[in-house]
Amino acid sequence: MNTTPIHRAPDSATARQTLALAGVFQAASLVDELARTGQVDNRPWETLIRATLDTNPESFEAIYGGHPNNLRRGLEVLEAVVGRKQANPAVLRYGFSLLLLMNKLRSDNDMMAALGQQLNRIQGQAEHFGATHENVIASLGEAYQETLSTLKTRIVVQGDPSLLQSRMMPERVRAILLGGIRFALLWHQQGGRRWKLVFQRGALKHALDQLG
Repeated sequence: MNTTPIHRAPDSATARQTLALAGVFQAASLVDELARTGQVDNRPWETLIRATLDTNPESFEAIYGGHPNNLRRGLEVLEAVVGRKQANPAVLRYGFSLLLLMNKLRSDNDMMAALGQQLNRIQGQAEHFGATHENVIASLGEAYQETLSTLKTRIVVQGDPSLLQSRMMPERVRAILLGGIRFALLWHQQGGRRWKLVFQRGALKHALDQLG
């Protein structure tokens, strides 16, 4: 990813929740695209993977690479939702499912601890191979499969069956979903709650206008 100067996030809690939520819906959008076409754009993909690996960021902005444009894909999904425009129903389903799955994870301390330990180990891999090397992606996918995939609430990804069964595809899908969980946890840490998505639509729209 190109290094860009840190673009300070607004101090507003709603704006920070919006950026975190954009990460969730960026993951949802990428999962849908990957399942249908077998490809994704590098910038949003790398943003998710690097955010997942950075479990102790030096700042809020560092989580998504220092500039909101790294979350542009997710921000565009949110703009469609807030503006009541046509949004891809599969992307919305994945996004809201990630928020639900995050809540299940938060209530399972053992799973949270196990996932944290796995991510610490994978960070070492990333330092050796690079964040998006297939060994790292395979490990992220395995971490998702061994933790979140065991919950009763599961995300069923739909797309081209031949693509979904191709080499490294399941691992890439799970790695993206793990990135979505990472941003869902960030959203909750910043005070994000599902009811706010219904009752604070105006505040969300204002935050999106600020970030635009």
